[in-house]
Amino acid sequence: MALLSRRSLSCGVLLFISQFLFRVHGLSKESLLGRNNFQQPDENFDITISYMDASGKFQTHKVNSKTLSSSWLQEGSSEQTVNGSRESTQLSIEYNQQSRTIDPIKLRRQKLRDERREKRIAELIHMSKETELQMQKAAIERAKEFNNMRRAWYSIWRKEYINPNSDTTLKLMRDQKIMAKVYASVAYSTGERDLYNSLTRHIKEIQRGIGDANSDSELQESALEQAKAMGHALSLARDKLLDGDVTARKLRTMLQSLEENINTVKKHSTFLVQHAAKTMPKPVHCLSLQLTTDYFLRNHINKETLEKGKLEDPSLYHYAIFSDNVLAASVVVNSTVLHAREPEKHVFHIVTDKLNFAAMKMWFIAHPPFPATIHVENIDEFKWLNSSYCSVLRQLESARIKEYYFKANHPSSLSVGNENLKYRNPKYLSMLNHLRFYMPEVYPKLDKILFLDDDIVVQNDLTPLWSIDMKGMVNGAVETCKESFHRFDTYLNFSNLLISQNFDPQACGWAFGMNIFDLKEWKKRNITGIYHYWQDLNEDRMLWKLGSLPPGLITFYNLTYPLDRSWHVLGLGYDPAVNPLEIENAAVIHYNGNYKPWLDLAFTKYQPYWSKFVDVDNPYIQDCYSNQ
Repeated sequence: MALLSRRSLSCGVLLFISQFLFRVHGLSKESLLGRNNFQQPDENFDITISYMDASGKFQTHKVNSKTLSSSWLQEGSSEQTVNGSRESTQLSIEYNQQSRTIDPIKLRRQKLRDERREKRIAELIHMSKETELQMQKAAIERAKEFNNMRRAWYSIWRKEYINPNSDTTLKLMRDQKIMAKVYASVAYSTGERDLYNSLTRHIKEIQRGIGDANSDSELQESALEQAKAMGHALSLARDKLLDGDVTARKLRTMLQSLEENINTVKKHSTFLVQHAAKTMPKPVHCLSLQLTTDYFLRNHINKETLEKGKLEDPSLYHYAIFSDNVLAASVVVNSTVLHAREPEKHVFHIVTDKLNFAAMKMWFIAHPPFPATIHVENIDEFKWLNSSYCSVLRQLESARIKEYYFKANHPSSLSVGNENLKYRNPKYLSMLNHLRFYMPEVYPKLDKILFLDDDIVVQNDLTPLWSIDMKGMVNGAVETCKESFHRFDTYLNFSNLLISQNFDPQACGWAFGMNIFDLKEWKKRNITGIYHYWQDLNEDRMLWKLGSLPPGLITFYNLTYPLDRSWHVLGLGYDPAVNPLEIENAAVIHYNGNYKPWLDLAFTKYQPYWSKFVDVDNPYIQDCYSNQ
């Protein structure tokens, strides 16, 4: 910091120093100043001075009291004394005017700013409480209305802030290609061969420039020049071929053609997704074969050890899992036992078909979920489950249903607009999908049972579900309706009088996958009988399409107790945008949909929730997955 010389100090600064000595150190004018003499103060101290120099910069300087001479103080005392900050300001202005180093316009502006500041301070001091509250409310409203859509976007011209996903140029080039095709078609029909050849050439160049790009950053370097050249060609074509009616007809033709192509592609895509979803992956099929082979080779047929008393003990926690997928069933059991507080009180009842029975038994013989109990059964050994008792089994055995699924021209049925391809999945032919409507017949000694699908993962202890008071309801489930979605009119045909006269189209739907069933109330209300009644009425599939959820909604209508949503979060098999926080907090997550976690179709971000319960070091899994 440059030292401040005596000559550079203003009169105002000198007066300030003298006043400082008077006020801070208790010195009187008489003690410091005399008319003909001056006595230096005995106390030696430093004085820091702040001031604005000629260039307008703020400066500070330190002055020692010993350096103050009588001539300084006498010079300061000769100035007219004025009280307050106005005296110092005026003296400073007088000095600045004398020094002629600062623009008078700037001084005038400064004076106006000071006056406005003093006026505003006075207004705020005398402001009423009511006015102050009104100002606060107005400020809050302005803050609410503020909408900065580009936060931290300091300069749109800086390269680092350019959006890498911008597709403005790409869209322009695609639009140019469409218009070029229209004009080329018109040029060809009107005999403008040169123009037609020119537009065709530009279309090819534009197509090469676009390539597989999805944003401007992926375009070739020459893309912008190609767009400019195409723009010039389109301008020439417009001048020669400007005919609104002809152009509109060509665009309508192109639009109709594109819509037909899009619909065809969508239908084929749906068919392929359905086909992939119902196909058993090679490693899962390999696992089942290896387990079945070991089951018979090692003679495990009679080696299953069970505490049979637990299987019918209503005081324990019983689970029903109906599955033909060994790996999926093992994940359900493993995740449930891992999170159970008292796993020794949990009993798992697994029912599978005869094709997978040996593999399912072998897996849990080799990997028992100790200390829980597990029991594997074969649905084909349920002698009571026959077509004379079970209407859906009788329908599934009918030639009409088999023809619906297995007719030779199945792929051509894609063109049938009123057929929903998802209902052509063969899982709807399996009685494992309908066994959930026969719980009291399968487990006659139990009071409550928790039904779990094989495409779920358990993340919390589920035992509190058994203590929920269901208010006399039979089925405890999580509702799935959101605004207008997943209500009864989504699943049932309300154009049929049997449906419209008995059910509310806006009634909220719910989900199978994790359901607590009160089997006492089930028997009391004859739920299975209700299911049979409506299933018989739907033999021609006019009330609903095939599946288990529509008849479930009908059977448990007004008999379903809504559970908290955190018990069961759905959508991981079809929705890529499920809330991650809901997934983390859910007791059960459900991969309902086509994108099952054991398929290559699965959403990658959801797979870890399922795969962490698969023992990748297991020799069966290693053999099958390493050889795929």
